[in-house]
Amino acid sequence: MINLIPNTEKKKMIQDFYFRLIVMVFLALGSVALIASIVLFPSYFLSTVKKNLISEKLNKELAEPIDDISKKTLSAITNLDQKLSLLEKAEGIAGKKFSVSERIINEILSKKISGIRITEISFKNDADKDMQVSIRGLAPSRERLLLFRLALENDPLFKKVDLPISNFVKGSNIVFYLSLIPSLYEK
Repeated sequence: MINLIPNTEKKKMIQDFYFRLIVMVFLALGSVALIASIVLFPSYFLSTVKKNLISEKLNKELAEPIDDISKKTLSAITNLDQKLSLLEKAEGIAGKKFSVSERIINEILSKKISGIRITEISFKNDADKDMQVSIRGLAPSRERLLLFRLALENDPLFKKVDLPISNFVKGSNIVFYLSLIPSLYEK
């Protein structure tokens, strides 16, 4: 079959075809973008509203006065932060870690009998003496306190356990003081 269309017309038809193809691609992309924006608009609107509500609620809560319990909690946190920063500074000055052993504290807590409440554990380390661990707490009875002392005495981690006899004066709700010398830190 003989082609009767001249070459210039063929080139013009090919150009027109590519032009229509590009126009169709842009129309398709535009319609996809339009549909996507219509579909996503409610989600965007809802998230913006939620963000505004949350920021308003946060501003209201920040503007409210703090109640007494929150003030006490806040002051306790501030006090604890100050103590921790003091310890960190002291550690930095000394250039080494404290000799307070996590093992000793864990051993004391593992030997604690139900009913015994430990309120304070303190460490004292003199240059000329052994390290001393002091425990303060509350015991419900003499028997419980004696069992706690015996459990600590039977532990090989402690070479000496000192529980003054004055702790046994009261029969119940005994505020006790116990002194330990760990065998790890012998001089």
